[in-house]
Amino acid sequence: MDRRNMRPMTPDNAVERNIRLTGEVMRYLAQNHNIFRLLPQNFELVILPDDDPEMRSYNLELLAQYSRDDKPVVFARTKSVRRDISDAISVYAPIAV
Repeated sequence: MDRRNMRPMTPDNAVERNIRLTGEVMRYLAQNHNIFRLLPQNFELVILPDDDPEMRSYNLELLAQYSRDDKPVVFARTKSVRRDISDAISVYAPIAV
């Protein structure tokens, strides 16, 4: 991500950034709908942008604050800037062993 054009993290900025990232992940899931067969029912989605450590930390803090024990967590790793939706979105659900 080009940090020269990025504004400092604020609550409003974080919401805007998360909305954009969520839209990209949802578009990816819509294009690859078969992935839903592999995911748990009624899950919490946490987006972890690999190239934006500030946003990744913010989203992990939200998870720690608001997650519920009765809902499984699914992580979507992505990049904040991509030319194409298929460029590096990984969706995974950790399982307990």
